[in-house]
Amino acid sequence: MANVEHGGTAGNAFGAGAAESARARLRAIRIGLWVIAAVLAIRQVTVVLSTPKGERLTDLETWVGPNGVLHVKGSLYDSTQFTGTPFGGLVLKPLTRAAEQALGWGWTFGSLSLVVVLGLVVARALPQPVSRRTALLAAPVAISLLMLSLPVRNALYLGQTSIIPVLLVLLGCFAVRGERASGLLIGVAAALQPTMLLFAPLLWFTGRRRAVESTAITFAGLSALAWAAMPHDSTTYWVHHLAGVGLGGDADDLSNQSLHGALLRLGLNGPLEITLFLLLGAAVAALGLRRAIRYARDGQLLLAVAITGCVAVVVSPTSWQHQLLWVLLALVGRVGKKTSDRPMWPVAVILVMTLPAKMMLPNMAALFPLRDNVVLLAALAAATIVPFLSRTSEYYRAPIPTDYARPVPTRWKRVPLLPFLGRVFTRPNLLLELLLIRVGYSAYQQVRLAATGGTNAGGRTTAEHHGDQILSIERFLHIDIEHWVNHAVFKVEWLRDFFDFYYESFHFVVPLTVLAVLYARRPGDYRWARSALGFATLIALLGFWLFPLAPPRLMPGLGVVDTVHGVQDFSKPDYGTLTALTNQYAAMPSLHFGWSLWCGVVIAVLAPKWWMKALGLLHPLFTVSAIVATGNHWVLDAVGGAAVVGAGFGLTHLLQGPRPRPLMKPVEVSMKEPVPATGRTPS
Repeated sequence: MANVEHGGTAGNAFGAGAAESARARLRAIRIGLWVIAAVLAIRQVTVVLSTPKGERLTDLETWVGPNGVLHVKGSLYDSTQFTGTPFGGLVLKPLTRAAEQALGWGWTFGSLSLVVVLGLVVARALPQPVSRRTALLAAPVAISLLMLSLPVRNALYLGQTSIIPVLLVLLGCFAVRGERASGLLIGVAAALQPTMLLFAPLLWFTGRRRAVESTAITFAGLSALAWAAMPHDSTTYWVHHLAGVGLGGDADDLSNQSLHGALLRLGLNGPLEITLFLLLGAAVAALGLRRAIRYARDGQLLLAVAITGCVAVVVSPTSWQHQLLWVLLALVGRVGKKTSDRPMWPVAVILVMTLPAKMMLPNMAALFPLRDNVVLLAALAAATIVPFLSRTSEYYRAPIPTDYARPVPTRWKRVPLLPFLGRVFTRPNLLLELLLIRVGYSAYQQVRLAATGGTNAGGRTTAEHHGDQILSIERFLHIDIEHWVNHAVFKVEWLRDFFDFYYESFHFVVPLTVLAVLYARRPGDYRWARSALGFATLIALLGFWLFPLAPPRLMPGLGVVDTVHGVQDFSKPDYGTLTALTNQYAAMPSLHFGWSLWCGVVIAVLAPKWWMKALGLLHPLFTVSAIVATGNHWVLDAVGGAAVVGAGFGLTHLLQGPRPRPLMKPVEVSMKEPVPATGRTPS
C-alpha cells in the first residue's frame, strides 16, 4: 500500500498484480458458492417434483385438495388439518380450480424464490462493519444454508407457508423505508402467524413506535376483516382454540418443538402443565426480549430479530418443524473470545437445523429427552443463555488468535495445499470436537447401511460374490488362513473368550482414549492425529460403498464359526443387537484393524517411553489376530485397513503439512569467563 501511495513504478506493478490476484480468487470463490447454491436449489426442486403426486405437497392439500379450504362448504376447520388463522384462510379461499392445476409447480418455484429473497435480505442485514469479502460471499452462503435447513426442506416438500411470515418480518425490519411500511409488513405476518406480535416490544423499545402502531392497526384490521367475513371460523380459532391451540396434529408430537410440546412429552398434562408452560413461557419471553432489545441497541438488529423469533418458537403452543427457521438465523451472533471457539455456535446451529436429531445424539433412552427436543433447546439457548458478544467488546472483531506452528520448508512448494486446516498448537473447542465426532460417526453408520440399500439382505448376494473373489486371491497368495485360525482358537475356550472380548471392547475404547490423552496433553498432535483418523475413515467409507464384502463368518459353505454371535443359520443370519442397524457387509477395508493401526502409529511416534511404544504396537497385533480368529474379517481386509490409514496420514501431510513440532526453548548460555578487552564474545 505504501508503494502504491508513493507512486513507485515497481511497487505499483507489484501492488496491482497482488490486488488483481486477490480479486480473481475472490471472484472464483464467489462463483463457486453461487454454483453450490444453484445445485442445492435444483436438487430441492427435483426431490419435490419427482416425488409421486400423492406423497408430495401433502400440507398443500390442506388448502387445495378435495377436502381442503378451497372446496370446504362449512368451517375452515372442518377441512383436512387446517391450522392457520382465519385471515390465512380468507386469503387462500379465492383460489380457483384453474390455479389449483398448476399450483404444485407454481408453489414450488414460488417458495424457492422466497428462499432466495430471504437469503439476500439476511446477507444485507449483517451487522456493520463487514469486510468486502463477507459482503460478496454472504448471499450465496446464506441461500445455501437455507436450502439445506430442515425448515426450508419441509416447507418445499410439504407445501407449507412458514417462509412467508419470516420473510415479511425481515423485509419490514431491513428492506422497506419508513416505519409505517415496516409495521404494515409485520402486521400482515402477525395476521398469518400471531406469535409475530412478539416483535412489537422489540420495535417499541428500540424507538420505532410508529412501526408498532402500524403493526397493531394492520393486525387488528386484517383479523377484523376475517372476523366479519367468517365469524364462525374466527370464533373457533380465537375463542374455542385460543389462537389455534389444539388444531392440527397432537401437541406432544415430536415435530412440535415448543415448550408446550416438550412438557407434554415429559408426561405433564392438565392444569399443572398449563401453569408451568405459562410461567416458563413468560420468563423466557421477558429474558429473551430483554436480550434482543440490548443487541438491537448494540447495532446487531439481525441477531435481535433472530432472538425474538427464537422466543416465539419457545412460547408458541405449537411450533411445528417447518416454522423453526428463526433458530438458523441466530448463527449470526458471535460467541467466544478465542478464534478456536468462534465456530462452535454456528456449527452447532447448522448441524441442529440440517441433520435429524438421531444423528446428533446416540440412541440411548437416557438421552431421549434431549434428542426429542434438540431444536427447542437450541432456540431456548439462543433466546436466553448464549453469551453473544457485544460490538463494543474488544473480542468482537479481534478474538484471541490461534497459535499456529512455524512454517517449515518442504521439498514440494505446494505442500501443504490447505495450510489453514492444521498445524495449530491451540487446543480445539471440546464441545465442538465431541459434536463433530458424534455427527461423523453417525454419518459413517448411515453410509455403511446405505451401501446395501438400507438393509443387510439388500447387498447379501453381491457381498458373498465379493467374498468368493477375496478367498480366491488369498488362496493364490497362500494366505487363506481364516478357517484354520478360527477353528484353532475356537477349540481353546480361554483364548476364544479373550479374542471375543478384545474384538467387542477395544475397537472404540483405545482410539477414544488416545484422542482424550492427546487432547489433554498434546493439543497440536491431537489435531494432526484426529485429521489422519478422519481422512482414513472417509476413505474407508468409499470401500464399503463400492465393494460390499461378506466376512468369513457370513460365507455359506466356508465353515467359519462366528465365535461372537454363535453358529449362523444362513437362511436367517443373526448379527447380534445391531442386526437391523448396521451393515454387516462392510468388511473391506477393516476399520477394526485400521483404527488399531492408527493407535499403534500414534503411540509409537508420540509416546516418550520405549515400553509405551511397544504396548501401542501390540494393539494392532492383537486386533488383527482377533478379527481373523472371530471370523469377522479376511486377511486382505487388514491389508485394506492398513492402506486407508496410510492414505489418511499421507492426505493429512499433503493438505496440512508435517506434524507440528513445539518450538524449542532457547538455551541459556552461562558467561563465566571474562569477556576479552576487544569486546568480542568467545566464538
